[in-house]
Amino acid sequence: MSWDVDQYERFKTERAQPFRDLAALIEPRPSMRIIDLGCGTGDLTRELHEQLGASETLGLDSSESMLQKASPTNTLHFQLGDIASFTTDRPFDLVFSNAALHWIAGHKQLFARLVSLLAPNGQLAFQMPANHDHPSHRIAAEVATSFGIEPRTVNVLPPESYATLLHHLGFARQHVRLQVYGHVLPSTADVVEWTKGSTLTPYREALPSDRYAEFLTEYTNRLVAALGDSRPYFYTFKRILLWATR
Repeated sequence: MSWDVDQYERFKTERAQPFRDLAALIEPRPSMRIIDLGCGTGDLTRELHEQLGASETLGLDSSESMLQKASPTNTLHFQLGDIASFTTDRPFDLVFSNAALHWIAGHKQLFARLVSLLAPNGQLAFQMPANHDHPSHRIAAEVATSFGIEPRTVNVLPPESYATLLHHLGFARQHVRLQVYGHVLPSTADVVEWTKGSTLTPYREALPSDRYAEFLTEYTNRLVAALGDSRPYFYTFKRILLWATR
């Protein structure tokens, strides 16, 4: 997908909090080798690298526009690539992903593949948006259908399914939780500014600019009608945070 980096980073502070909550679950170990799947601009990858004192960190992302803003160093590297097909012959001590895996289908198969990237006694740490049942996402799918676009598939599983999956993959220790993040936005309509940076990206790509403008108008009108025109508006956003080690 072609990301609008500036739009995504309008809520940079709010989007960083789940990352920091996820990073707090990780057990620091000496000379860790880390991969950050879906690293975006690399700002948070650098923060993770420095926080854990890693010997080497690789940030992987499929967006050239995101990676253009990344700043590599001798021990912090960035690579254009696809999470679903990435392979390595050098395993990682930490396989990390913040707000990226929800774009990929088939999580049972995906998790089994990602586990294969781990060194013995390695750690997984993933954060995935799980707000697909909120009107901000449901109405986007409804409007997409009315514009002749196939709505986004919901790939994220219930939290308990991830706990079971991790157990079957042999993780003796795990932490899985659903957390609700609350964001105070200036108005209900500002939810659109949030989703324009993420959820609406596939729909923007699928439509000519004039039709996408019509899409946004219809989406905004339906969303405000459903949620009410509140000023400010308290936007609740659910996310799954999970950590596991063998």
